[in-house]
Amino acid sequence: MSRYCVAPWFLIWLMLVYQSGCCLLDTVIAASSFSHVHHYINKSNVDQDYCERKRKLSNFGGWRLCTEKFTATLPIDPIQDNYVREARDFIFSVVYPTPFKSRVLLVAVSKEVLEDILDLDVSVSGSEEFLQLVSGAKIVLGSLPLAHRYGGHQFGSWAGQLGDGRAHLIGVYTNRFGDSWELQLKGSGRTPYSRSGDGRAVLHSSVREFLGSEAMHYLGIPTSRAASLAVSDDDVWRDRFYTGNVKKERGAIVLRVAKSWFRIGSLEILAHSGELDLLRLLLDFIIGEHFPSINMNDPNRYLDFFSRVVSETAHLIALWMSVGFAHGVCNTDNFSLISITIDYGPFGFMDSYNPDFVPNMSDDERQYKIGNQANIGLFNLNKMLQALNPLLDPRQKQLASQILEEYPKQYYKCFTELFKAKLGLLGDTEDDNYLIAFLLKLMEDTKADFRMTFRQLSEISQDLLKDFSIPKEFWALQDVAKHKFFSSWVDLYLLRLKRNTGDSDSERSRRMTNINPRYVLRNWMAESAAQKAERNDFSEIHLLQQVLQHPFQVQTVAERTGYAQRPPAWAKDIKVSCSS
Repeated sequence: MSRYCVAPWFLIWLMLVYQSGCCLLDTVIAASSFSHVHHYINKSNVDQDYCERKRKLSNFGGWRLCTEKFTATLPIDPIQDNYVREARDFIFSVVYPTPFKSRVLLVAVSKEVLEDILDLDVSVSGSEEFLQLVSGAKIVLGSLPLAHRYGGHQFGSWAGQLGDGRAHLIGVYTNRFGDSWELQLKGSGRTPYSRSGDGRAVLHSSVREFLGSEAMHYLGIPTSRAASLAVSDDDVWRDRFYTGNVKKERGAIVLRVAKSWFRIGSLEILAHSGELDLLRLLLDFIIGEHFPSINMNDPNRYLDFFSRVVSETAHLIALWMSVGFAHGVCNTDNFSLISITIDYGPFGFMDSYNPDFVPNMSDDERQYKIGNQANIGLFNLNKMLQALNPLLDPRQKQLASQILEEYPKQYYKCFTELFKAKLGLLGDTEDDNYLIAFLLKLMEDTKADFRMTFRQLSEISQDLLKDFSIPKEFWALQDVAKHKFFSSWVDLYLLRLKRNTGDSDSERSRRMTNINPRYVLRNWMAESAAQKAERNDFSEIHLLQQVLQHPFQVQTVAERTGYAQRPPAWAKDIKVSCSS
């Protein structure tokens, strides 16, 4: 892996106290799992009069997509035929989606994505034209569908050429705010990068992608968005658990949107194949499109770009950890250059606190366990630096290495600040890191529920904590309270809260409930929704859409459904793989 390491500096004291044999790195990185910051768009800055004048479109008249910004600037595959091949000297291939052959049903749409990003009234989703668009049966006039060529390191090894094997970029839309969004169909058929795959996605994984990306958005985590989910009656065959038991499933497509789909692997493939002029061209394109504050005439622009990616990647992973999110496949081809969460495969939200949590049953060596995500981020950034190195002079290479060496410090700063906020701490004291690590050790020993421990700390009064009188509805806290050192931690915590200048218990509770979610997309919830969807019952998808839009607010319907209770016993048996 990388020669760099995310050093667990602030946990050494705690681990000496406990004389624990667990991995220090796992525990400290898992500590970052408990941080959260909101990243909602401040729409008060938008010209409201203009927005009111700009009526959302109730049909596709005047609604346009294009891919000209790519085709006019970047080289395109001269071969028009759609067959699998090794390629070089271009960034995209022109390839059309493969329409389904059978009946297609629209399962769900995101009203916010349609109306706030794509300027379409949600009523458009009831039209046949919309269904054809989101299922790959029709391309908007004037746009040219593209598949992106990229490579990547997968589970630590160079995998060579990869690319959009089951995704089609169907166009770029510039909305009324002047923001450009790239629309991509996932599961829309074979491309020159499909390798041995069929280019399809199945309903089970598509339900998870649709709900997962939208849930992350409402948690405040930078992410791609999902506009729609459509399912067909086409047969797609999958060996979901790699047991040799191939089963028939239904093909599905998610229309997802992002500001950019370029990833670290976009650069790696060009450096590995010696296409340095093309690498320089692509870098300048990405910087010009997505990093406008970087001076394109600055000879150090690639250093500036790398510095931004390092910093924002550290922040993104700290945010993942703050909500207990494990990506599952942290390959370089799944790490965005604009530091958003992309490519939802075998992801999972951790239930019981466990630094060794792995959502992906395909990850036999547990490389992408939740406690290792920060180190994997560092490894991936090191591979990005290796791709940039051929374009840097000796001095710039040295400076770039120094930039990368700052990653651990940036990461720790992000997650400690976020985690302090999760505990309601104001200001700084020298013992804050110990208080954080102490609680995590208690949670690990008692297998306490990750999110609900913090949520219930947000909801319980200091008086009840002081008396160690924990009502039965605070079930996660009751689990932690079984630890023999829980009373010691409570004493330290209450003493620290007294140092919050000008604070009150009600204000502390308000702050904490606004950053500690009550609901996330637990695996059992996604599995339940997917199983029902396979029977054409889409009700739980719609229910979860509603609940996950407000993850910090107590909701009657969610409480009645058990979304804030202990996961059911069968949840422990859920398996998710790269084929799920």
